[in-house]
Amino acid sequence: MKHKSILALSLLAIIACTPEKKQETDYAQYVNPFIGTDFTGNTYPGAQVPFGMVQLSPDNGLPGWDRISGYFYPDSTIAGFSHTHLSGTGAGDLYDISFMPVTRPYKEAPAPLGIYSTFSHNDEAASAGYYRVLLQDYNINVELTATDRCGIQRYTFPKADASVFLNLKKAMNWDFTLDSYIEVLDSVTIRGYRFSQGWSPNQHIYFQTRFSKPFVAYQMDTTSVVTKEKGWIGTAYVARFDFNTEKDEQILVNTGISGVSMEGAAKNLQAEVTENDFDRYHAQAVQKWNKELSKIEVKGNNTDDKVKFYTALYHAMIAPTLYSDVDGSYYGPDNQIHKTNGWDNYSTFSLWDTYRATHPLYTYLQPERTGDMVQSFLNFYEQSGALPLWNLYGHETNMMIGYHAVPVIVDAYLKGIGNFDPEKALQACIETANRDDYRGIGLYKKKGYVPAFSDPKKWENWSLSKTMEYAFDDYCIALMAEKMGKKEIADEFFKRSLNYKNLYNPVTSFMQPRDENGHFNPSFSPDDYTEDICESNGWQYFWYVPQDLDGLIGLVGGKERFTQKLDSMFTYAPTSEELPIFSTGMIGQYAHGNEPSHHVIYLYNKVDQPWKTQKYVAQVLHDLYLNAPDGICGNEDCGQMSAWFVFSAMGFYPVNPANQQYEIGTPLFPEVKMNLANGKTFTISAPAVSSENIYIQSVKVNGKLYDKSYITHDLIMSGATLEFEMGNKPGPVWYK
Repeated sequence: MKHKSILALSLLAIIACTPEKKQETDYAQYVNPFIGTDFTGNTYPGAQVPFGMVQLSPDNGLPGWDRISGYFYPDSTIAGFSHTHLSGTGAGDLYDISFMPVTRPYKEAPAPLGIYSTFSHNDEAASAGYYRVLLQDYNINVELTATDRCGIQRYTFPKADASVFLNLKKAMNWDFTLDSYIEVLDSVTIRGYRFSQGWSPNQHIYFQTRFSKPFVAYQMDTTSVVTKEKGWIGTAYVARFDFNTEKDEQILVNTGISGVSMEGAAKNLQAEVTENDFDRYHAQAVQKWNKELSKIEVKGNNTDDKVKFYTALYHAMIAPTLYSDVDGSYYGPDNQIHKTNGWDNYSTFSLWDTYRATHPLYTYLQPERTGDMVQSFLNFYEQSGALPLWNLYGHETNMMIGYHAVPVIVDAYLKGIGNFDPEKALQACIETANRDDYRGIGLYKKKGYVPAFSDPKKWENWSLSKTMEYAFDDYCIALMAEKMGKKEIADEFFKRSLNYKNLYNPVTSFMQPRDENGHFNPSFSPDDYTEDICESNGWQYFWYVPQDLDGLIGLVGGKERFTQKLDSMFTYAPTSEELPIFSTGMIGQYAHGNEPSHHVIYLYNKVDQPWKTQKYVAQVLHDLYLNAPDGICGNEDCGQMSAWFVFSAMGFYPVNPANQQYEIGTPLFPEVKMNLANGKTFTISAPAVSSENIYIQSVKVNGKLYDKSYITHDLIMSGATLEFEMGNKPGPVWYK
C-alpha cells in the first residue's frame, strides 16, 4: 500500500541522517484492530491516537447489539465514517459527524441504512492509527487517520461526478439527534454541530471541516426533529458536496471536533492539521502509538502472542478519551464551559469495568495521564456534586454501580501520582459515598446492606452487587484516610468495608440478597441471573471481597472449604443452555467475558494451591484471547478485558486494585520489560515458558529466592528482575 511505502522511506531517511542511533522497534506492526470486531468484543477497527478525542471509524449502518460500536465484522455494508465511537461497551451512542463519499448515481436504502456501499474484507486493512477500505459500489478507496482532536480522511476517486455526504441526522441504537447545524464558510470550509441524546443525556459535538479541493456545488436537506413530549426540538441536517474528479484523484477531508464550540473545533483543526498531508499525520499517529506501546517490551517467537499482547495494550489505551480543546476549554456537567490550567481533561470513564485493572495499568504506563484523570474526576465533583460513575461527553450517564472513581483516586494517591489536593480528594470520596438519596446508599449505611425490597414500589435493583461494590470502595476511602492520619474516618470506613458479611447466608454458603426486614430471599439459587445481582449470578459475585479475602475464607469455614468452593466454581457447568449476553468465556461458572469474575482465578494463591491459578490463567490467555475478529470473549469495556490480558501475560494481576499488591499467576513470554516513568526497567524473566511449561517451580527477585504469592508496587518501581523457573507439572508452593 502507498502509505506504507512512504512511511518506510521516511524512516529510512531518518536512519540515514542519524547513523549513531539504532532503529526503534515498530511495536505498532503487531496491532490488529480487527480483534474484537466479531462475536462479543464490540470493538471498532478505525483510526485514533492514544486516548484521542477522535475515533474515526466506519459504520455498517445497521442497529443492534452486535453493531453497538458501529461496526460488525460479518457485515458487508458501510454507510459512513463517523468521528466518535465507544470501544467495547454495551451502549449504542455517539457516531457523530458522519461523512460518506459516493459517485453519482448513488445507492440509497430505507433508514437507518440510508446511503451506503458494499465492501469486502479482501479490500480492507487496519493498523494502529490507520484504516482503509474500498467502497465497491463506487470504486472509491477510503483511508482514515487521526490526531488528538482531528480526523483526516483521504478519498481516492475514479473519474466521475463525485459527492461527499455529511449526515448529521444519522443516529443508531440508543442515539437520538436533538439538533444540528451546517454552515458553509467558503468553497473548502464548513462548520456546524450535532446535539444528541443517548447514554449521554445531552451530548454536544461541534466541528470544522476543511476539504483539500473546492467543491463545485452543494445542497442542504433539513428535517424537523419532533418528539411527542416536546414537539419540535431541532433540525437534522444532511449536506451533499459535489466534486468533479479525475481517475485516482485524491481529496482530503480534515475535521476538527470540540465539545465546546465551533470556534473551538476551528482552533483544534488549525493547531493539529495545518496541511493537506495525510501521510504526515498517519506517520505521526504511528509514532504516538509506538511511543506508548514501547513502554512494555515482550520477547518471544510466537507472533500471534505478540499480536494479542500489543493489540490488548492498544485497546487499553483507546479510552478514556481526551475532552478538552487545545486551549484547555471543556464542557462540564453543570452545562458551563471550563478551562484547565495546563492539564488535559478526560471523559469516557467506564469505571465499573476499568478500576479493576485498566487504571492500575495506567499508574505504570501513564502516570501523567493518571494525574490528569484524577483531576478530571475532582473537577467533575466540583461541578456536579459527586465523583463520576460513568461519565460521557461532560455528563453523567448513571450507568452501572458503585462509586469507583474512589479506588482510582486512592491508588494514585498511595502511589504518589498526580498533583491533586488530597484533602479535596478525600472530601470528594466521602461526600460521594454518603449520598443518602442515591441508589440505596442511605439504607446501606443504616442497615449495613442495600435491601432487596419485598414491595415492588420501593424496588432497588442490583441490591446484592451494590452492597459488595460499596464495601470495597469504602475500604479504599479508609486506606486513604489512614495514610493521611485521619483515624476516625478510617475506622468508620473500614467498618463499612465489612458490610459484605451481612449478605452471607451460612445455610447456603453464598452471598444472598436480603429484604428490608433482614430476611434472605427464600427462592435464591446461585445459578440464577436476577435483578438482585449486576450482570452476574450468585456464583460469580460471591468472591467479590478483594479487601478482606481472609475474612471471606473464614466465613466459609477455612481454606479447605474455600478451596472446594473455588473448585466448584471452575468445574460446575451452567445448567441452562441459554446464558445472558454478558455470561461468555465460561469455565464452569467462571465468566471471563464479564468483569466480576476477573480476579477469581488468582484466589487459589490464598489457599496455597497456586498451580490451579497458573492452570486457569494459562487456559484463558491461550484459549479465550485470539488473533482473530472474534478474539475477545466478552465486551472489551473500554480496556478492561485487554488490561486483564496485559497484566496476566506479564505474570501478575491486581486482585485488590488499591493495596499495592499484585498476585502472581503465570507468564506468557520468556521476557518482559516494563520501561517505567522513573527511568527504571522492571524485568520479568521466564526462559523456559511455553504452552506446556505453564507451572512455576520457583521464583526469584534479583537472583534471590522469593517467598510471597504477590509482588508489590515498590518492587516494580525499584526496577527489579522477577525470575520464574517454569515446568510442565505443578511445582511446590514457593511462598509462606
